[in-house]
Amino acid sequence: MKKLSRIMSALLAMSASSPAFAEQVQGKVTTNDGEIIAGAAVKVVGTNTFTLTNDQGVFSLDIKPGRYELHIVAHNFAHESIELEVSDNKNTQANIQLDKSAIEIIDVSATPFHSSNIESALPITVLHGESLRMRQANTLGDTLSKEVGVHSNFHGGVAGTPIIRGLDGPRVLVTQNGLDAGDASRVGPDHAVSTETSTSERIEVLRGPATLFYGSGAIGGVVNIVDERIPTSTDTKGEWLAEYNSNNEQELASGSFTSGMGNIAVHVDGFYRESDNYQIPEKNGVDEVENSATKSNGFTLGSSYLLDNGYVGFSYQSLEQEYGIPGHSHGDDAVEVYADLKQNRWQVLSELNFDNAIIKSLNTKFAYTDYRHSEIELGVIGTTFDNESLEARFELLHQDVYDWRGGFSFHYKKSDFTAVGAEAFTPPSESESMALAWIEERHFGDVLLQLGARIERTEITAQKVRLPEVALFSDHEEDGAHDEHDHREHLAGYTRNFDVSHTFTPISLSSGLVWDFTDGYNIGLSLSHSQRAPSASELLSFGPHIGTRSYEVGALFSLHEDHGEAHFGLTDHDIVMETATNIDLSLRKFKGDFGFIINAFYNQIDDYHYEQATDYSAGDGHDHSAHDHGAHEEEEEHTLPLYVFTAKDVTLHGFEAQAIWQITDAFSWKVQGDIIRARLDSGSELPRTPPARIATEFSYQGEVISADLFVSHHFEQTHTASLESTTNSYVMVDANVNYHFNISDYDLAAYLKLNNLTDEYAQVHTSFLKDLTPLAGRSIAFGLRGTF
Repeated sequence: MKKLSRIMSALLAMSASSPAFAEQVQGKVTTNDGEIIAGAAVKVVGTNTFTLTNDQGVFSLDIKPGRYELHIVAHNFAHESIELEVSDNKNTQANIQLDKSAIEIIDVSATPFHSSNIESALPITVLHGESLRMRQANTLGDTLSKEVGVHSNFHGGVAGTPIIRGLDGPRVLVTQNGLDAGDASRVGPDHAVSTETSTSERIEVLRGPATLFYGSGAIGGVVNIVDERIPTSTDTKGEWLAEYNSNNEQELASGSFTSGMGNIAVHVDGFYRESDNYQIPEKNGVDEVENSATKSNGFTLGSSYLLDNGYVGFSYQSLEQEYGIPGHSHGDDAVEVYADLKQNRWQVLSELNFDNAIIKSLNTKFAYTDYRHSEIELGVIGTTFDNESLEARFELLHQDVYDWRGGFSFHYKKSDFTAVGAEAFTPPSESESMALAWIEERHFGDVLLQLGARIERTEITAQKVRLPEVALFSDHEEDGAHDEHDHREHLAGYTRNFDVSHTFTPISLSSGLVWDFTDGYNIGLSLSHSQRAPSASELLSFGPHIGTRSYEVGALFSLHEDHGEAHFGLTDHDIVMETATNIDLSLRKFKGDFGFIINAFYNQIDDYHYEQATDYSAGDGHDHSAHDHGAHEEEEEHTLPLYVFTAKDVTLHGFEAQAIWQITDAFSWKVQGDIIRARLDSGSELPRTPPARIATEFSYQGEVISADLFVSHHFEQTHTASLESTTNSYVMVDANVNYHFNISDYDLAAYLKLNNLTDEYAQVHTSFLKDLTPLAGRSIAFGLRGTF
């Protein structure tokens, strides 16, 4: 710690030096027709210097002499960047004209370079502002489920992680301000993501391999939740909301506040949410999902020291959540089980820009997370999951060299994961990785070229891994009739303890270009070669996973059938990394009253690790001797289908499209859709692949009233894996209405959110519990929110 303190002191000393003299840059921002644009943000790229245009569209900046890039952003307009030379003793004039855009263009922070969702070679979706608040759901996956290319592995509304182009779990990384959320959501879909979006500023979704920036765990994409827990400004501002939902009687309250004085900025936010079981359209006498109630609360404290060339900040977050685990049963006996989640998280972020011949900036990110998740059954803790994680990333960017800008990134991550209890299907393990990455980009006229490479070393270790004794049952069919009571064969395993240590060296290569081939249009092309080391749960799992109603066995083990007898042993295959070759092609029109984004992707993944269904079932790991049944009958009633992790070559490809027509200044119409096919190269389908869907959205944005109608059609999913059932098509109709008004300096909005207006019975094909936890029925939520 002393060494770290000396390093931070040196960086602060370097950053404290500021220019003694500055020159003034003045300008005006207008439309091409000369109309004034008030409130446009004018930022000096690579610094914390920015300002807003006044009511006359005029801005003024004080910056020292040199060469700069100004970036100008305004709502409903295409972004503009200009090169600017600031000279000594001379005021510089910069008049900028912006083009209108039907596509909402938003800057993103998920990449080390400045870029927006339109300027990136990799497809990026950003959800923010009123759209984020209106789509706010209890889980992250459900909040994002209407975004093109993104689905949710819906788990009864209590947990839900994002699925990006058919990939989820350990392939999609969820980050908080660029750092791993540090929870257990990647171990199983019944584990909630420990981030809260009601206090966030925006959510950024990188669709496609983002391993270059985030490591091998982002081979499928990244979801980055951005908030102001570490503030970068002393401007006083805040936001709050209170909401009630009729369907599950959910009560939600959240708020955030940022302010400061001098060089010290402070931030505080918090939330409270509580709900009962949610209601569904009645079917077979069932009209609610049992054990789907939730209760959560949390707060965050943060502060920054602001410098002339950057900032250094610290934050602390506390999160507590209790939620039911739907579908938890032993045979015909429903059991009330809930999860008790607690997380403490510390973050340090800094951005420092240097007036140096070589070094341009140093960005530092550090996080320590202490996570605990206990599953409580009949008042007794059955299983506890602990994850203690440490992560650090340093990005050192160099000054432009022959117009190339870029730098190096060092990334370290360590996770100490333990699971103890009756349903601890994974043994305690430790995962540690170190990586070095290089990234560069350069403009060649209208073409932006991006290049990068990353090498990573990942080690997974575990002690006393068990190969437990397990009773297996095999179903047989005779004469066309299936009788599970008469044709089950008892199989036996054996017990063995051993230590595990696996080391992998994933390598990622990436190139991309964005070509502005004509005014208002561009083409984005991204080519990547990415590798991913299997996670500890994919390797070491062996036991009942009640949350997904399955018995999981990791890739380290294999099922052997010899002379009519079956048993588990260690695999005789090498444990290999996934290797993905991905091509992304985007066509975008982003100026004018009509815009569109069309994406096509092709992803070939060798040695893809997935849970393969078998013809066997295994005991659920509970002692059912207290039940009044015969021994043989008891064994049969309390089993779970057996899934074994295996590695096979797969191909995923698909299309995503979105078109927006700004009919008038107030009315807009959007149409979007996506489709994906995910198949083994042998010809069979991957399980739980999202179905095709199409949606349309009508929006009205007035000075007082804003409203939105969203209608989506999810097609029938018949492309199913072995032993997987199909899912019917369904139509969802959602709407919201906002009434905006002011009291003093406060902007307020009273709103209604209406979901599933037709009370449609809908099953989510990507859910492990699709037959038990359909989507919620008709709901009406009303609330009040304010900003200042």
